Amino acid sequence: GCRIYTFITTLRYVLEAAAAHGKAVWVLDRPNPAGRPVEGLTLRDGWESFVGAGPMPMRHGLTMGELGHWFIDLLKLDVEYRVITMDGWQPDAAPGFGWPTDRTWVNPSPNAANLSMARAYAGTVMLEGTTLSEGRGTTRPLELFGAPDVDTRRLLADMRALAPDWLRGCVLRECWFEPTFHKHVGQLCAGVQIHVEDPTHYDHSAFQPWRLQALAFRALRLQQPGYPLWRDFPYEYELGKLAIDVINGSPLLREWVDDVNAPPAALDALARADEAAWLQARAPHLLY
Repeated sequence: GCRIYTFITTLRYVLEAAAAHGKAVWVLDRPNPAGRPVEGLTLRDGWESFVGAGPMPMRHGLTMGELGHWFIDLLKLDVEYRVITMDGWQPDAAPGFGWPTDRTWVNPSPNAANLSMARAYAGTVMLEGTTLSEGRGTTRPLELFGAPDVDTRRLLADMRALAPDWLRGCVLRECWFEPTFHKHVGQLCAGVQIHVEDPTHYDHSAFQPWRLQALAFRALRLQQPGYPLWRDFPYEYELGKLAIDVINGSPLLREWVDDVNAPPAALDALARADEAAWLQARAPHLLY
């Protein structure tokens, strides 16, 4: 359910290759476990990558079959394309809101362990471009974040003071964790876990993981202006660009985080415009 997940980019490459070689493409459609909500900035022109297949927001709200139709329209491909649609998919129905909870979850990748991860991923994936741990090396990867030198109690208080509306739809809990591999391996990290599994406190339409994670970055920047937050390393075959910018499809989010005088409303206005445009762009391609 997230732009950065590379299955989407692979679909684009398959469609382009099929169009070039006169092949047909069939997609056996599957649920988008994050459901229909849309959130985040649209990838800007020139920022395409293996984790950014096209100008869509971070959380796109489409199935793979629907994305195929959108790619064909976007790229003006001449390709035979067929979607084998799902029967009875209900992206607006509780408790799964996209995922049929009576079905077994099979990990699509090693750190995609459950539905909670899928719901939080459009925000927590940005941690890959930072020095904060995203929980790899723990039993709850991409559902929590932290580091040994973060005051999470103060962080949560500042987040709630800055933009409480960005924290709706979930429960945030202070926690401690010690990664067995990856960032901060063997170190006790102060962290925050994002809880979206309990129907009594999870609000699917209100939850905004991308804004939540952006707000955590801003709160940390306010507390520790010199904190080495952004990792500088080759990310998904991209050289010469910060990983956080590759992930977001532009420098806009990072620039907002680092400009501590820019209010939350400034980022919100940019994202809302992109989200509204995407809702219109994707509408003709909805199959369910």
